[in-house]
Amino acid sequence: MIFLYYKPLKNKLPKKLISQNNITMSNEIAIELKSITKKFKDLTAVNKLDLKIFKGEYIALLGPNGAGKTTLVEMIEGVGKPDSGEIKILGLDWKKNETEIKQKLGFSFQETKLIDKITVLETLNLFASFYKKQEKVNYALLATNLESKKNTFTVNLSGGQRQRLALSIALLHEPEILILDEPTTGLDPTARREIWNILFSLKQKGLTLILTTHYMEEAEYLCDRIMIMNQGKFIAEGTLDSLLKKNKMGERIEFSLKTNLKFEKFSFKGLKKFSYDEKTKSGFLEVIDIVSTLPIFLKFLSSKKIKLENLICRKMTLDDLFLNLTGRRLDA
Repeated sequence: MIFLYYKPLKNKLPKKLISQNNITMSNEIAIELKSITKKFKDLTAVNKLDLKIFKGEYIALLGPNGAGKTTLVEMIEGVGKPDSGEIKILGLDWKKNETEIKQKLGFSFQETKLIDKITVLETLNLFASFYKKQEKVNYALLATNLESKKNTFTVNLSGGQRQRLALSIALLHEPEILILDEPTTGLDPTARREIWNILFSLKQKGLTLILTTHYMEEAEYLCDRIMIMNQGKFIAEGTLDSLLKKNKMGERIEFSLKTNLKFEKFSFKGLKKFSYDEKTKSGFLEVIDIVSTLPIFLKFLSSKKIKLENLICRKMTLDDLFLNLTGRRLDA
């Protein structure tokens, strides 16, 4: 089987998503961190971090377990306090303006515990009673496409519908900043796309988003800027294209062969890295440009009378980038 994939990632997006992402961000700062540090005994979970997030910006926060993401997000949410440094939310300080900040932040976690035997509408009315803006229940239903399910018991909702309900709860008071912790984990592709569509529509209204996710595709699709964290520090930040360019990462050709081949002195212009395993009869090439270098590789195989079993051509991903930066994968 030969599979050729060579399209820019954005071309995989539905047209609806592409059009919605063309939104200008504000130059006003929504969240500002100055030299934030947090330690747990001998472990420095967050190490002197600085960060500015602008109004209307969607940020993806990535990193393996133990990188410090959760600790950082908890401090932004006000759940945890930094040992040193300063956090400003829309120019406000947690110590002096806690009540006001809470009205401006919304949270949705990977799993929200819901009461099974009450309806979607009853659930929203319950949570709305905690806020000043109780009239926003209908807004939350419409924003998450749950109006048709408002009389359904939460126990009868699908996984995707439960996550949309959790998002509805976070939107009840129309927050200016939304923090989502792996909101689509465990969802099927259709349910995941539904969440993405909702988040893009919210972006049109100027919402600011911090997203933690293990889905590289999700970060690439949704976010304006990607922050990669490891051992309490940011090790890279920017758009996917800028990060790949900055780290001089090219494109990738993965292959497996029907018969084995000893590659001796195999090199050509545009080849950045080559790897081949004789046991599995498979390998990969990292190249500057697939279009110009793939014919060279195929001609070489033809000259050796070697037939391909599989061939995949693709652009580098966030996971490739993280592996290049740290020697480990993001889901490790």
